[in-house]
This record gives sequence, structure tokens and C-alpha cells, in this order.
Amino acid sequence: MAKRAGKSRQKRTYQGSILNELPPPAVAAVIEKYRGDAEAVIPALAEIQQAEGHLEKKSVAHAAHAMHVHFAQVYGTATFYTMLHTDPATENIIRVCDGPACWLRRAGEAMTALKTVLGAGWTVERSSCLGLCDHAPAALVNDHRQITLDPADPKAAVKTSPTHPHTYTHPRPNETRVLLANTDKINPRNIETALAHGAYQGLTAALERSPQAVVAEVTASNLRGRGGAGFPTGMKWKFVAEAADETRYIVCNADESEPLVFKDRVLMDSNPHLLLEGMAIAGYAIGAREGYIYIRGEYAAQADVLELAIRQAMERGKLGDNIAGSEFSFHIHVHRGAGAYICGEETALLESLEGRRGEPRMRPPYPTVSGFRGKPTVVNNVETFANVPAILRHGAQWYNELSPGDGRAGTKLYTLLGHVNHPGLFEAPFGLTLRQIIDDFGDGMKAGSTFNMALTGGAAGTIVNRDFLDVPIDYASARAHGISLGAGAFLIADESVSPVDLLGELLHFFESESCGKCTPCRIGTRRTRQLLDGMRAGNFGAADADTLAQMADTLKYASFCGLGQSVAIPMQSALANFPQAFRK
Repeated sequence: MAKRAGKSRQKRTYQGSILNELPPPAVAAVIEKYRGDAEAVIPALAEIQQAEGHLEKKSVAHAAHAMHVHFAQVYGTATFYTMLHTDPATENIIRVCDGPACWLRRAGEAMTALKTVLGAGWTVERSSCLGLCDHAPAALVNDHRQITLDPADPKAAVKTSPTHPHTYTHPRPNETRVLLANTDKINPRNIETALAHGAYQGLTAALERSPQAVVAEVTASNLRGRGGAGFPTGMKWKFVAEAADETRYIVCNADESEPLVFKDRVLMDSNPHLLLEGMAIAGYAIGAREGYIYIRGEYAAQADVLELAIRQAMERGKLGDNIAGSEFSFHIHVHRGAGAYICGEETALLESLEGRRGEPRMRPPYPTVSGFRGKPTVVNNVETFANVPAILRHGAQWYNELSPGDGRAGTKLYTLLGHVNHPGLFEAPFGLTLRQIIDDFGDGMKAGSTFNMALTGGAAGTIVNRDFLDVPIDYASARAHGISLGAGAFLIADESVSPVDLLGELLHFFESESCGKCTPCRIGTRRTRQLLDGMRAGNFGAADADTLAQMADTLKYASFCGLGQSVAIPMQSALANFPQAFRK
């Protein structure tokens, strides 16, 4: 026993010696700013890193002590997120996206060239996704400057002007615009332009009704979650509104890290008040007084836009205390992440929002019962909240009529990438076919290209062949026909792209972004990627396709959360729709 006690005293003395080394004044100021706030671990670490270039262990220890969090938890958080560094970094960092859209546009060549041509003072890192798929191949310079790389002139990346993300102000032929209706008229940095075109009128309409009536209207609208799962929004709100605990929260999932998906970025860039208004209506409906926007760290520019919009809305009495002279008060906060795809999973997002590593929680209990701070919480994504104001202004019947058909309501934001003439984003009803998406909204295949396959829904979507060109796509099509809508993302590929190559890139993404919490996902994604690497090199074993099928089943049924489970979707669809490609 004496030996154990001695070890314990030695450990305490070592930790005490770290705290005896005072941090630099700039770091000390950050630590003092967040003293006692255990939920502020991630923003505190980000600001400390900005002050000293990387996260020194002693600074992390001081921050942990000040925020009353165990050092191991804070240091574990510092090592979890890709945008935080515990090792000394160069003065400049350029993150090159190698997600599917950027891979198709030769991002790998650009990254290799950058490492060759950039001199001392520069670090080139890969990123799984930057949310800039429509600017592929995309890069982020020093975590703020968004640019489009030129593989033929990669050195231009260090001197080129920032990319201005597309706002899609001009509709394409055949669009039906609701969410994007006023993007050509609104200045996202000037609330007056938003108010002139109907902003917060939906909130006014909501405040004239009871909270129960608002939940009923949203339920009748048949609005479903636009993040990919398609869960009925009104049902989720009703669960929280009827919770016994009167402390409730609204959380917006703006961690748009799914490759091929950038619709939420466009909404925040073009009309941030649409999101804020939708969150406020949700807060009124369920009895919440606070809302949080969890936005990915790579969206620094969009976070700035949101914070300005919140300040302007509060100045005009649209947010804050006693909104529009009512008894309803609602405050919205912006919380910046630090780089982790897993935080798109709602429970991992809540863990991160509370200052920890973004690892998923056991469910049940679901967030509607025990979410943020253990309280009943509504978690919806940006596009979902953005639909709510129009429902309150025009009614559930009007909303249902926008997309006739069972299980369809409203419009959808679609992102279209790959070998089409007009890639980008558009808004249209549900039920489009691939042929319509390519021809009516993408202006057809590029010259010399013939459709070979599509990745539909996002990285965790289906890989389909020509047989699916005329299948209407909605939330039911994945189960009924084997083609998923997901988040509404479509990567169109011609015959120059191999299904094996595409699946290999997807597994590289999932392996990189696995949080590592469970063995099936941590090991399964790596083993599958290695197997596909061999196939891509021309080394096909007689049983490799069967092994891939078995790995897909293991990931689907044994993974802890939706990340590992969803890896099976592109695997199984690719094996089913391109069987010969995996047997040579």
C-alpha cells in the first residue's frame, strides 16, 4: 500500500509542476475567459492554439484546471479533432479535400504537387471533406481562406484570392424555389433586406397560435428531417413538447461533413435568418428558451455570418427576451466544431457540444428524452429548420401540395456533381429520376461522356447503374428500389470511373473518419479499404467479393452507431449493381 501511495504523490507532484509553469499572457487570457465553463473546451483549445501555434501540454493542463475538467479528458479532446494540434505546426497549413468530388477533379495530384512546390513554413494536410464540393478540388488555407485548387498550378494556392462560395441566386430552368426564393434579393449581412422579403413573418404567425397548434401544423405538413434519415419532424417536436422536464433545448446540426453535400452552407451563406427563424419557431413550439447551432470548424465564414445575423435579429427584437412583445424569449448561440465527420451523428454532436470527444452515445435514451445537458432536445439540421417559416406562413396543405405523392411534402435541395455540364445546387420537388436530375437540372452529361454510375445520397449512399435512371427518388426509394435519396446529393460518373475505385475512395473516407470507439467500424473500415486497395492494384482473390459482402454485413449489424452501419450501403449496392467489377 505504501508503494501505491508514493506513486500517487509523485503523479500529483508532476501535475502540480506543470501548473506552476505559467502560460504566456495571451494563453492566460483565453483560459481566464473560459474559467469554470466545462462545455467550452473546444473553443478554448481553438483559441489557445491560435495564440501559441499549437496546444502545449502545459497550456492544456492550465485550461483543464480552470474549467474544472480532468486533464485526460481535455487532452483527449485536443487529440481527437483534426483542426487541433498538440505537435508544433508550421506557420501556414493548407488542407486539401480528397473527398469523392475532389478526388474526381484530381485533388490527389494537386496535393502531391503542393508538397513538392511549397517551401518551409507550409504544411500540406488532407481533409476528408470541406463542404466545398462545388469548388472541387477545394482547399482551406489556415482554416479560413477557402480556395479552388488548380492541379496544373498548385503553387497559386498560396497567393490566390479566396473562393467566394456560390450563393445560387439565379434559378435553373424547372426549379421550384421555396428555401431559395429570395436569395437574389437578400443581403445575408443586412437584416433589413431579409425583413423586406418576409423574414420572421412565420415566427409572428406562430406566436399568434398556441405551441400545441404550431406542433400540429408542422406535423400536418409531413415535413421530414432533411439530414438523410427522413424522420418526421412534427413527431420529434411532439416528443419533446410533451416531456415532463420543462428545461428543453433546440440544437441545429450544421456539421455538414458528408461528402457531396453543401446545401446547408448555401442556406447559411444566402439567408441565415431563415435558419434562425425556424429555430425560434421550434423553440416556441416545444417550450425551449435556448438554441445552439453546432457548426463545423471548417465553416468559419458561415459561423461569422450567423453570429452577425443573431446580433442583428436581437437588435430588431426578433430574438432574445420577450420577442415581438410576447412572453416568449429565445436565445441562439453558435458553437464551432473542430473537424470530425462523426459529429454529424446527433449524439456525437451533443457530446462535442458539451466539450468532449465526438463519440456517439448509447441509444436509448434518445435526445428527445435525454439530449443536451441530459434534457429533452430537438436536433434537426439546417435545411429542416429552414422549411418551418414557410409552413407557418402558408399552411400545411400548401406545403404538402409542393410534392404530390405518399410520403412526400415540400421541396428538396439537391447537390449535383461529377461529369455533368452544369454541376451545383438546385431546389425541386421530391420524386425526380436520375435522368431528370442529369438532363433537366444538370444540362446533360459532359461532351464525350456516357453515364456509367451514380453515387446517390452522399458518401453513405447507393452506387447505382443505368438500370436506375428512371426510378423516382424519395425517402421510400431506398427500401423499395435500392436507390437512396439521403441528403439529396448526386455524384454522376462516366465510364472513366471504376466502381472499385469509387468504393475504395469511400472506404478511405470512412476509415479516416471513424471515431474508433467500436471495433467493427475501426477495424472493419481499415480491412475493407486494404482489400479494395489490392483490387485497385489488380490483385483480385477468388473470394475477395465474398469477403467484401461479409465485411458489409459485419459493419451493418455490429457497429455501434450509424457511421459504421451506413458504410454497408455503398458496399452492398456496388456489389449488387456491378458484380463483375469485383470479380476478375
